[in-house]
Amino acid sequence: MKSINSKLFAVLFVGSSLLFASCDKDETPAATVFYQQADQMARPAINTVFVGTADKDAFNTTTPSAMNAAFQTKFQARLLGLNAGYTTNALGQTAAAFTGLLATDVLNVSTTAPTTFFDGTNVLTGRALADDVIDVELILLFGGPNALTGSPTNPGLISDNVGANDKAFLASFPYLASPF
Repeated sequence: MKSINSKLFAVLFVGSSLLFASCDKDETPAATVFYQQADQMARPAINTVFVGTADKDAFNTTTPSAMNAAFQTKFQARLLGLNAGYTTNALGQTAAAFTGLLATDVLNVSTTAPTTFFDGTNVLTGRALADDVIDVELILLFGGPNALTGSPTNPGLISDNVGANDKAFLASFPYLASPF
């Protein structure tokens, strides 16, 4: 009896193997698909302003951990070209420290602080829809060390003068205001 069960098992195993092996005989395997990151823009305007045309592709495909080494000096040169009088910003950052932060283009998120781009106290702890990120970036680029105390270095350059979204954000998902 044991011999018959073993033979039956062997026949069933070989038969089913042949059946399954022949099912895909005429099909070619699917081609491997590779994806490439096309754009990187965690902080609005940073890529646009600080990355030169010749570096766009390299910047957009560089991993964040390698961005500082690859782009910080170029960002610093661009910052000083835009604001030759830059000393420190409202956060007390030197040109090297600030452009090092900017060159690593990631959106930081804090799990313990309010989610905000900047609220007067918390800096880069995330980004809320109503955050005026362009004004924050302009203040840090052109406002100087006393921009938050009412004495900006370049008062005409610290705001885009757009006070708020044209429509209120929704209180529930999808949160964005309707387009009409």
